[in-house]
Amino acid sequence: MFSIDFRSNGLHLSVEFPWKVGIVSFMAFPSMTKGPEELYESARVIADDPFFDSIEIPLVQDSYWDRLNKMLEGKEVARGCQPDLLTKKLDLNSFEESRRLEAVSYIKRQVEECSRRGLKKLAICSGPDPGKERREEAKKLLVKSLKEICSHASSMNVRILLETFDRDWDKKLLIGPLNEAIDVLETVRREEKNIGLMWDLSHAPLLKEKPDDLRGAAKVLEHIHIGCAKQLDDKMLDSHPVFYTKGAINTAHDVAALLQTLFEIRYGGIVAFEVKPEEQQTSQQVLDTSKGTLMSAFQEMISKTLKF
Repeated sequence: MFSIDFRSNGLHLSVEFPWKVGIVSFMAFPSMTKGPEELYESARVIADDPFFDSIEIPLVQDSYWDRLNKMLEGKEVARGCQPDLLTKKLDLNSFEESRRLEAVSYIKRQVEECSRRGLKKLAICSGPDPGKERREEAKKLLVKSLKEICSHASSMNVRILLETFDRDWDKKLLIGPLNEAIDVLETVRREEKNIGLMWDLSHAPLLKEKPDDLRGAAKVLEHIHIGCAKQLDDKMLDSHPVFYTKGAINTAHDVAALLQTLFEIRYGGIVAFEVKPEEQQTSQQVLDTSKGTLMSAFQEMISKTLKF
């Protein structure tokens, strides 16, 4: 948590950042999945940093959990399963029932693990986009999978977060555009209430979306990621470079616009950074740049709001 100080007309004003700040640990510290020492070393940096209130963690073996849990005491911990689904090629909207059930079963096991460990949130993503002709069919299958997962998670007090990804450039997933994500979530919520939307600023350019579009998602929006898409020649990549890196598309002004929208729709969830060091960059540099970007964006937002 942090605050911004202003002086105007002889008056001093201090404004506290109104949201909890999080970090996607396995993106900022890619080495943390290599082994226990890398895991603990990375977690210690985040645990000791009062700027971050929340941390999203990857798959962690039971033998490592007790020590990690003690290190992260005082932080809100959530489980990010998007990398699991993507790397294992698990598809929650597969047309092959056996593959769909395999993906659902995997997430259910992760939900059970979250429950045992006292974690309250688990983030997932849809499977690949099958193309326009079978897209509606795939969305119905995704809804079916989400209902099954949420029903299982509800009894364990775990909320499910569905993150939107690009459909045309890099990950090429079914969900997808914000309006379609809202439709899917509203359909699921008719039966299961423990699900919400995760929206990532870095995915916005790949989806031709703007922070202002979130006004229509206020009722389902529960988690925000802040990061950058990357322009590489004529391609856009979902590689999460830190701000001000060569090729980074998103800017601090985009973050300010996002914060303004979140403030106006009375968003009450977490704002978390998802950024990754590139060659010649360190994880600490990524954290420091992210903090500076957020403080600069918040100052811009408050200055505009208060007309300083």
